[in-house]
Amino acid sequence: MTAMTASTGSTVLTELTYRLPQERKIVTDQLPGPASAALAARTAASVARGIAPALSGYVVDADGGVLVDADGNSFIDFASGIAVTSVGASNPAVVAAVQDAVAHFTHTNFTTSPYESYTAVAEKLNEITPGDFDKRTVLLNSGSEAVENAVKIARSFTGRNAVVVMDRAYHGRTNLTMAMTAKNVPYKDGFGPFAPEVYRAPMSFPLHDGLTGPEAAEKTIWQMEKEIGASNLACVVIEPIQGEGGFVVPAEGFLPAIAEWCRANGVVFIADEIQAGMCRSGDWFAVNHEGVVPDLMTTAKGIAGGMPLSAVTGRAEIMDASGPGSLGGTYAGSPIACAAALASMGQMEELDLAGRAREIEAVVREILEPLVAETDGKVAEVRGRGAMMAFEIVDAEGRPDAATVKAIAGACQAKGLLTLTCGLDGNVIRLLPPLVISETLLREGLNVLADAVRAALEA
Repeated sequence: MTAMTASTGSTVLTELTYRLPQERKIVTDQLPGPASAALAARTAASVARGIAPALSGYVVDADGGVLVDADGNSFIDFASGIAVTSVGASNPAVVAAVQDAVAHFTHTNFTTSPYESYTAVAEKLNEITPGDFDKRTVLLNSGSEAVENAVKIARSFTGRNAVVVMDRAYHGRTNLTMAMTAKNVPYKDGFGPFAPEVYRAPMSFPLHDGLTGPEAAEKTIWQMEKEIGASNLACVVIEPIQGEGGFVVPAEGFLPAIAEWCRANGVVFIADEIQAGMCRSGDWFAVNHEGVVPDLMTTAKGIAGGMPLSAVTGRAEIMDASGPGSLGGTYAGSPIACAAALASMGQMEELDLAGRAREIEAVVREILEPLVAETDGKVAEVRGRGAMMAFEIVDAEGRPDAATVKAIAGACQAKGLLTLTCGLDGNVIRLLPPLVISETLLREGLNVLADAVRAALEA
């Protein structure tokens, strides 16, 4: 993937070259088309109904900012596999690295027969994560697994059991991380009982609580001290920008205050950067915006260009608290995923994808923020950071309007644009375009989305 200089509209994004035409094109009379419909029928007969794809088309090719389905329909991708394919779904550097790695060996299990790429990924994460102290990293498979291991490590280090998470948090689908996740349907309903010693505290939410960061932190700290007790608390786990909870950006000063309280009380501060990290929010990590230095950090999603990989990185004395053999897993730190991660991080640096994420934010705000006034506040807010943006829809009385959000997402898909929803009330549209999307395609998708919002709110 090479770069050329170009400009469109009022914002300049570096122009890239792509393997597939970067176009929105619906060629079938209806969606899904016949080939995807046949695949959907096979899926219904063979796959558990708990798996429910958002896109009706079955993808056969993808590149840059487009997904091509089995019928030849080309969709603009504002999902990136939920912030995974940040460098593109078929980035040439990642493809070449995977091909080279798989030609040598597909698997050994690092804890059985180690290999250099695992160590190289750990070294790179130790380098780019905040903090100038000695660090260690463990590689795993999924975001849930990273969060679960971060809690294990914190408990081992502190000798304490309690875990605090924020309201509206999402941390995964394993038993412990379901306990840490707020949203019941579809993530938790009917799956209990859940792991104990997980407590929920209020998160800063400027749109709804009206508090400054320090004011919101004071409420959170009061609850942790009075209802749990610092002496019982192993760790506080926070998404610096909440994902499934609604792309909530805490007020300035909230995260630094919580991190400082943790340091003063011997509590491990864990930043869950699984969705916001790896240049998605306009920097390597979202905590960098306020100079917050976590004790531990979890990463996944965008780290390996679509290969399954996650990590826990942090202070050496905390990471080394658990003994030899206590961490790991059969596929943890797969050599293929490690090769992809090194290539992905290389592309993030070479193409300055953090800077590109900030430019994407500017385009999103340019096109979507006027909707707030235009809709008399039914688009309550456009929020987020970098290429992790969202807007919230409410009705005339200010109540969450999930039905309209569902209609908007459906209308976008019918026009060839894939979007995702989120929020505890299901009333938020979230935007996670690939960081390599072209400016032309980005603007086209945003205009399709803006038109869908206007049509849904005027209906």
